[in-house]
Amino acid sequence: MQQAADKLAWLAVIPVYAYFYDHYRVHTWHADWLSFAVLFVAQDLLYYVFHRCSHRVRWLWAAHVVHHSSERMDFSTAFRQSLMYPVAGMWVFWIPLAVLGFPPKQIVAIVLINLGFQFFVHTQTVGRFSGKFGWIEYVFNTPSIHRVHHARNDRYIDRNYAGVLVIWDRLFGSYVDEDPREPPVYGIVEPLYTFNPLKATFHEWASMARDVASARGMRDKLRALFAPPAWAADYHARRMAGATSAAPARTTNNDMAAFSARRRPQKIL
Repeated sequence: MQQAADKLAWLAVIPVYAYFYDHYRVHTWHADWLSFAVLFVAQDLLYYVFHRCSHRVRWLWAAHVVHHSSERMDFSTAFRQSLMYPVAGMWVFWIPLAVLGFPPKQIVAIVLINLGFQFFVHTQTVGRFSGKFGWIEYVFNTPSIHRVHHARNDRYIDRNYAGVLVIWDRLFGSYVDEDPREPPVYGIVEPLYTFNPLKATFHEWASMARDVASARGMRDKLRALFAPPAWAADYHARRMAGATSAAPARTTNNDMAAFSARRRPQKIL
């Protein structure tokens, strides 16, 4: 279902890239190794921006959460994708590549190459590279680096957004090592408790709609759509606390403290 949605999305957005390429490109690249290298690095940087935004903007997270909802870390997790990425606007992040002067077909190809590489970092089988291969951990995304990204531990959550190159995480302060003393705990802070693929795909969109409807004031309604996901978790905790205080006491203070702690807002922007 997701693969079919992707194909339809590419057919829809290629004309958009073509429009920007035809009318706004600042350079025309010849098909050679230099243009490939520039395209590869530029797209990987834009992927980092997209990926970080997908963890900091709820509208984007609503699509991306499907990938993170698995509590396992293996190749099947790589296939756990959302058909809602075109609605969320993933395609918008590649428009600068057309402005830089890369034809639409090359844009599609480099995006697929980047995503194809990422399939292989979804595993617990490969440990951290060390010794003469230790340099790999400083340049490329690796299974160890990506395990951190999928973890919900306080130390790991919202870190390591790399696509292929991890240099962006190191440059922009979002990198953290996998600590053997703290194994990653996979999944999301508000677990699904279901294997229903439709619920996995649409649960966050439904939650956003409910929050927009219940939020008071335009500011909170906009936050329900575009604030970091931690805002929504805190909003849900506050609503539960309010409902609990208005009803006969059934939940202890310790229970509520534990509920809020699991949804502690992340400090990284």
